[in-house]
Amino acid sequence: MSTERLARAVFALLVVASFAAFAVTQRLKHTPPAVQSFEMDTSFAPTRAPAATCRGRVPAAEVNATKRVEYLSFKPASADLATVAIVDSAGGEVATIARDLPVQRYKQVSLCWNGHRGPRQAGPLAPPGEYRLRVHLRHESQARYSPGSFTLERAGR
Repeated sequence: MSTERLARAVFALLVVASFAAFAVTQRLKHTPPAVQSFEMDTSFAPTRAPAATCRGRVPAAEVNATKRVEYLSFKPASADLATVAIVDSAGGEVATIARDLPVQRYKQVSLCWNGHRGPRQAGPLAPPGEYRLRVHLRHESQARYSPGSFTLERAGR
């Protein structure tokens, strides 16, 4: 094979690979994130005795009804089972908000956190600090974190 033929073959291969990479990039840009539209209060001050049980979905009338509970919501891009947790600034799990909660595609899911640790949010209060929401959909390979955080302030009475 001559050098000129080899150069043409390599050039043609690079052109085809470039077009394929462009097509894949465009598809990825237009694929919605698995979890989107994270919403939360900027801060809250929980009480030593849990202000609410915060188990399961929160009715719309109760969202932001008190500053003693952190209201959180997100929108999944597909119907699935979601496990939702609160994580601290180091990424450690502090509380489990919901485990295997059925969620619908593109329907906003509202939940809350009463500021207490543990899988049932019945343990001791979490320390004041910055926290984020972590959502893991059963059929996704990785968990999604809220882009923003919220502040748990010093506990009230």
